[in-house]
Amino acid sequence: MTSIDKSVPHNARVWDYWLGGKDNFDVDRRMGDSIREMFPVISDVAGHSRRFLRRAVTYLAGEAGVRQFLDIGTGLPTANNTHEVAQSIAADSRIVYVDNDPLVLVHARALLTSSPEGVTDYVDADVHDIDRVLAGARRTLDFDRPVAVMMLGILNFVLDDDEAGRIVSRLVEAVPPGSYLAITHPTVELGGEMNVPAMEFYNKRARPRIRARDRAQIAAFVDGLELVEPGLISAPLWHADGAADEVPLWAVVARKA
Repeated sequence: MTSIDKSVPHNARVWDYWLGGKDNFDVDRRMGDSIREMFPVISDVAGHSRRFLRRAVTYLAGEAGVRQFLDIGTGLPTANNTHEVAQSIAADSRIVYVDNDPLVLVHARALLTSSPEGVTDYVDADVHDIDRVLAGARRTLDFDRPVAVMMLGILNFVLDDDEAGRIVSRLVEAVPPGSYLAITHPTVELGGEMNVPAMEFYNKRARPRIRARDRAQIAAFVDGLELVEPGLISAPLWHADGAADEVPLWAVVARKA
């Protein structure tokens, strides 16, 4: 397993810091503070991303009746992880988490437990290696039954548009009809103009590198799928459970017919 490098900021740990977590180092906190000075809404973006996960999984495990989840780009465990939300609704839900950060791996093995009726597994793999992702997921998930593929804040680490499109296409092709794809992605739209200098600053000093995409580029990922209402929208507004304002984070849930 790759050792944990405490000298360079890493997105999973910086994100954990913005969420108020403790699984981060001084170098991550300094980076988090610098980005927040440049782009003050970033903490709101992080929080709304997690709340979107809760609402999306609630819909998928509840109204949509999905019992299998493939969560790619897990990040460090926090409250309302995918398995906790899904198994609180359907205890027999099966969840596979995918990430390649060594610190995430350590905490995933310790914290991502399952209900007795369900299953939770972890795959140590990079999103760029979809063959490895799918092979690992098939140890736990039945790809003859619907799967909800969760790609929350992960495609922004795939810098090349064509590669990102191929990754999404491979995943959609691998799952049967009745499956779902959920995506969140940062943008310079929706009031996110300061994402430009913030990402430039981050990319020079941290890893992995990150990028934004616009609404049309996110829409291309779900082309040919049926969008769940209200469609492609700012994350806080998707099935909002109260008053909410836009943040520069696109969100969508779509169904494979």
